[in-house]
Amino acid sequence: MDLIQAYKEEGQHDGDREEQNHETPNSSPDSSPPRLLPVKSSAPKVDDTMLALTVAQARQTVTKPIDPVQHAVAFNPTYDQLWAPIHGPAHPYAKDGIAQGMRNHKLGFVEDAAIDSFVFDEQYNTFHKYGYAADPSASAGNNFVGDLEALNQNNGISVYNIPQQELKRRKLEKKEEEDKDEDDNGDADATEVENPATDAWLLKNKKSPWAGKKEGVQVELTEEQKKYAEEYAKKKEEKGQSGDKGEVVADKSTFHGKELKDYQGRSWIAPPKDKKATNDHCYIPKRLVHTWSGHTKGVSAIRFFPKYGHLILSAGLDTKVKIWDVYNSGKCMRTYMGHSKGVRDISFCNDGTKFLTAGYDKNIKYWDTETGQVISTFSTGKVPYVVKLNPDEDKQNILLAGMSDKKIVQWDINSGQITQEYDQHLGAVNTITFVDNNRRFVTSSDDKSLRVWEYGIPVVIKYISEPHMHSMPAISLHPNSNWLAAQSLDNQILIYSTRERFQLNKKKRFAGHIVAGYACQVNFSPDGRFVMSGDGEGKCWFWDWKSCKVFRTVKCHEGVCIGCEWHPLEQSRVATCGWDGLIKYWD
Repeated sequence: MDLIQAYKEEGQHDGDREEQNHETPNSSPDSSPPRLLPVKSSAPKVDDTMLALTVAQARQTVTKPIDPVQHAVAFNPTYDQLWAPIHGPAHPYAKDGIAQGMRNHKLGFVEDAAIDSFVFDEQYNTFHKYGYAADPSASAGNNFVGDLEALNQNNGISVYNIPQQELKRRKLEKKEEEDKDEDDNGDADATEVENPATDAWLLKNKKSPWAGKKEGVQVELTEEQKKYAEEYAKKKEEKGQSGDKGEVVADKSTFHGKELKDYQGRSWIAPPKDKKATNDHCYIPKRLVHTWSGHTKGVSAIRFFPKYGHLILSAGLDTKVKIWDVYNSGKCMRTYMGHSKGVRDISFCNDGTKFLTAGYDKNIKYWDTETGQVISTFSTGKVPYVVKLNPDEDKQNILLAGMSDKKIVQWDINSGQITQEYDQHLGAVNTITFVDNNRRFVTSSDDKSLRVWEYGIPVVIKYISEPHMHSMPAISLHPNSNWLAAQSLDNQILIYSTRERFQLNKKKRFAGHIVAGYACQVNFSPDGRFVMSGDGEGKCWFWDWKSCKVFRTVKCHEGVCIGCEWHPLEQSRVATCGWDGLIKYWD
């Protein structure tokens, strides 16, 4: 503390010395005289005359109003200038155009005459009933317009604030009227009072202004009315039985061929005996061989006859399913009509004698290919998006369907009963693909995930979902059964392993086509060397399986090329279908 105090005192003595030197600069003979150095600036001299003129002009324009006749404004006007009244001799009493006494707003005078809708209705109805109403423009709010005598008589009441005495008087008058009516009806015949069809009974038993409507006397129905009532009851009963099920449509089938059996007694669906695969090497098609046109709307799916491919089945959005001859005449052999809306998916059984159809009318139908008869119809009241039979020979009676209500439903075709439901997906189920010797199956859904199931057990054994994944509306199995090709809606085909881990093969990715928004089918050549897919621009794309490079692109359809199938025996032949209603055969 002593050191601090000494330092403080020394500082004060130094300050005193500086003050003395400042007051008497020349008191000491040793001090040097002060020197005043001239101020120097490194900046060049600037003529600020134009700057001053510009500032003066800008200040002038700030106060100057905008002329509405001029087309260009050479400065940035202020808010007040923009909203100022039109300049000119418009108003004789003020410089800015409007007298200050007539102004309560920037744009002039605004009259406060807004009233609430309830208040307006009250005064409107009061005026029409009593002849007077409050004047909304009155400042005090107690001035009235209309019949002032009625105003004094009614004490200024409105239709919504009737005094209590008035209500009591009205109730008494109403009660007196009812008593009077009862006295008048007391003299009426007792039979009329007991008869509900008479006015006397209505007056006695009425409870409210809407109660006791007079009913007509029951008369017997005519024959026509009875017939209509029976038909209506029958329809209502059928509707109650069907409940939420699919629409009921009469099943029909038309055969277009020359004869059902040939000279040897073989059916028209029998495969030709001499057709066999010439070699195992497949080739990319180059030219159009044939076009089938019979559908009036788009074709949603095509399927070759299993193993032989001498017939091709097509599902149309015109509610019809057609089967076409591939080898001989190239004509439509039979039309199957049993759906009331477009057909979404079709699937053959292993030997091709029967097939399944799934329609937007919420029905799944099991058809006989040869006769065109419907063997069974299944429905849960939801739209089936995909139908599949179990590929095992001993399980050809097991039907699986992916529904719009996020479920995979399993039916026994023989009994018609639902035997299992696989309910884990979070969106509509789009595909069902059997893998691992048909012991498991993979499903894809609108929830952008893949799920792997053990057949018959409704528990997911593998769940594949990544943030970068898109919905996969079409999946196809490679001929060697080791890989799955999934059509992803981000314009690429992804490959997944069917081994235990079901991993994504990041080295194989097929892209270049545009399929976003369309469930274009993806498929393989029978030897597995080529991958093919339709796209949204009507093209069919072919990729090399090993190198993943685009091998060839063929313009097939006008619009969307939704489906493509490689012929099971003829190695260079491919069928495509599109939303233009055509099925094309390429070689």
